[in-house]
Amino acid sequence: MPADRTGARVGVAALLLFLASVPFANWLIQHVGTVCVPAGPCLVPVAPGILAPSGVLAVGAALVLRDVVQRCLGAAWGIGAIVLGAVLSTLIAPPSLVLASGAAFLLSEFADFAVYTPLQRRGLLLAVLASSLAGLVVDSVVFLTLAFGSLDFLAGQVIGKAWAVLASIPLIRLLRRVAPTPA
Repeated sequence: MPADRTGARVGVAALLLFLASVPFANWLIQHVGTVCVPAGPCLVPVAPGILAPSGVLAVGAALVLRDVVQRCLGAAWGIGAIVLGAVLSTLIAPPSLVLASGAAFLLSEFADFAVYTPLQRRGLLLAVLASSLAGLVVDSVVFLTLAFGSLDFLAGQVIGKAWAVLASIPLIRLLRRVAPTPA
């Protein structure tokens, strides 16, 4: 099978997983955690003594998945995924988190796009790591500020999302074989 067909299949799979990460993150934050704060998020440990809202792992993965969509299908598909994901985020989020979820998603994914796009030809791994770092910081600050009016969970948010990004490194290395050049 030609690499471009394989790359397209990987891109479509990444797009579907990316879109699935939106409801998954919203569900996690409301239902899964070692502690669930009344009228607040469910929390998971991300480092010794540091908790984060449980959706962080899905959000970290979403940042990487969007990069894969762009790598395999092109920038227009990447932008389309961001817009569709933001709409989906506002439709699925609980009423108290609609603004925070939609705004954080939209702004963080466009921050990821802005960093990833110029770096992708210089090195896929560098582009994914740098863009994901930018996106996860923007997502964390925007979401926590709008959702809870506090940055109390900022360290946990950043660490939790970073774990998800770091876990993707072996898959990103494999992606270089499937989609050696950006679409």
